Amino acid sequence: MPQGKPAYVPDDGLTTRQRRNRPLLVVHTGAGKGKSTAAFGLATRGWAQGWDIGVFQFVKSAKWRIGEEKALRVLGESGEGGRVTWNKMGEGWSWIQRPGTEADHAADAAEGWEQIKRDLAAETYRLYVLDEFTYPIKWGWIDVADVVQTLRDRPGAQHVIITGRDAHPDLLDAADLVTEMTKIRHPMDTGQKGQRGIEW
Repeated sequence: MPQGKPAYVPDDGLTTRQRRNRPLLVVHTGAGKGKSTAAFGLATRGWAQGWDIGVFQFVKSAKWRIGEEKALRVLGESGEGGRVTWNKMGEGWSWIQRPGTEADHAADAAEGWEQIKRDLAAETYRLYVLDEFTYPIKWGWIDVADVVQTLRDRPGAQHVIITGRDAHPDLLDAADLVTEMTKIRHPMDTGQKGQRGIEW
């Protein structure tokens, strides 16, 4: 196991073990590709540790079939690691407007957040992936103050990973780990559309 040493050790009275095992709030944001992919990579690590995983997708359509969903569902059913539950919030809302009104999409997102709050209170999962969750916050469908307070007050040892562009500054301030994916170059810049096995 790597023996990395932190640059700073706070005088907080915690032992090294207590500090190492603190639950983390992780945010993957930025305009670059790979935010969700990195989150699902962490989910597979957690699954291998026997953790129960809850995935909540907020803007990808419920009709989309992405590779990570299939892989994590198979892993979850294998009996070799933790359980995996995959939740799609309504029909989703993406770059292309889906059927229904904005109020419908906002209501779906709000109900998705309420379900996450219930699961956090019940300590249903050890690791939560809130995929594309920055968008309903950005659009005002979910109150960022409620998100930050709920995540700060979550019981037990529950890790939460949030993905999406334009993460709210209050969310970034509350996070323990923030990674910004920066786009240098993308095939779409030269007119190439997304492809199987790369984008989904």
